[in-house]
Amino acid sequence: MSEPRSAAGLTVDVVIDNYNYAAFLGVAIESALAQTHELVRVIVVDDGSSDGSRELLASYEDRVEVVLKENGGQASAFNAGMERSRGDLVVFLDADDLLHPEAVARAAAAFAADPALVKLQCRMDTIDAAGRSTGAIKPPAHLPLPNGDMRRAELAFPFDLTWLAMSANAFRAEPLRRILPIPEQGYRICADWYLVHLTALLGPVASLEQVGASYRVHGDNNYEQQAPRLDLDHVRQTIGLTETTVGELERLADEEGLARPRPVLSLWALAHRLISLRLDPGRHPVAGDSRLGIVRLAATAARRRFDVAAAKKLAFVAWFALTAAAPRRAVPQLAALFLYAERPEPFNRLLGRLQRRQSGDDLAGLARR
Repeated sequence: MSEPRSAAGLTVDVVIDNYNYAAFLGVAIESALAQTHELVRVIVVDDGSSDGSRELLASYEDRVEVVLKENGGQASAFNAGMERSRGDLVVFLDADDLLHPEAVARAAAAFAADPALVKLQCRMDTIDAAGRSTGAIKPPAHLPLPNGDMRRAELAFPFDLTWLAMSANAFRAEPLRRILPIPEQGYRICADWYLVHLTALLGPVASLEQVGASYRVHGDNNYEQQAPRLDLDHVRQTIGLTETTVGELERLADEEGLARPRPVLSLWALAHRLISLRLDPGRHPVAGDSRLGIVRLAATAARRRFDVAAAKKLAFVAWFALTAAAPRRAVPQLAALFLYAERPEPFNRLLGRLQRRQSGDDLAGLARR
């Protein structure tokens, strides 16, 4: 580990990845250039755009480092940016998002205060295509943010942790390079999954309550939309990403000599598998899955949740039992109840019911109600 530096002395590279986001790219670049921290260098990687992005980038060549490459996906863009990065810290910014002016300065202060810190994240607000605030905060205030040594939690329930989207993260470059390059085949999109999960195994993490970045919601978002909706292609894509990321976590944990459960499970990932199996079994991507098998895995995953009370663990398993046994027409509503953390009220009502009923109804009885 390099010698500790003051916050003002930390150099920061903002790596912007862009693919056909010419409409938003200029705003993203300007937000990176407008940082109050003095030692900021901006690297823009264009991943084979054909929409005028490269003409726009020509006007910034005297202020940012421009990297032009053939289309290879988000992981390849991040890798290309990191090949040119020399900073102490790295911030990856998606071209349709933007940074708030104090974002890098706050990150530098946090890293300077804790030389062991590997990753920092902050909350995000959301804006529409025109840059107007939607009033929403990501994640919602009721969701706690991780802090400290998260290695045990990351290996026990990785996708149940509240990690932020790529643009809300800053990384210390030295440990980050230990897990690079990002596998390009598995992460053409959502390369942040690899970075935010694997860095949690390399050292302490921190979360800031202040909003430091804006997440733009627009019609071309590849992976997220503003309005919660059940999209089975999205569900299957999520399953693929969770399976790929679990494999990478297990590999890194073994390399680091970290004890890990076998297999690594997560309620959120298992919920996607059950929803996929119930609603479109013919296209379900995990061979050998069964309803009962997933419920049993969910019970194991719930037991590993050392961060929640017993009543909430029971509520989680109850959801799996209900979703496995319910008529198919009821599954979309049950799926929405579990997946959309921005709307926790239905699930909290189920949890409250379980907390009030300390008699311990068996899950089969609960599933029949």
